[in-house]
Amino acid sequence: MKLVPKIDLEKCIGDAVCEAMCPDVFEMADDDKAHVINPDGCGELCDCEEAAEACPTEAIILEEVEEE
Repeated sequence: MKLVPKIDLEKCIGDAVCEAMCPDVFEMADDDKAHVINPDGCGELCDCEEAAEACPTEAIILEEVEEE
């Protein structure tokens, strides 16, 4: 199983802590919200669980999916 991050845009306040912790996975967009730019980057490029815990509004959702 691997973790795939998603952002709940209704909860995201644009704090950018996720982008600071995982710039290869999350990016702030023109709408001042975080967006996932590399859903496969969790584990290899960053600790997405740590980023999710650091999000002040719990806007990062981590879904477990089967690895192909």
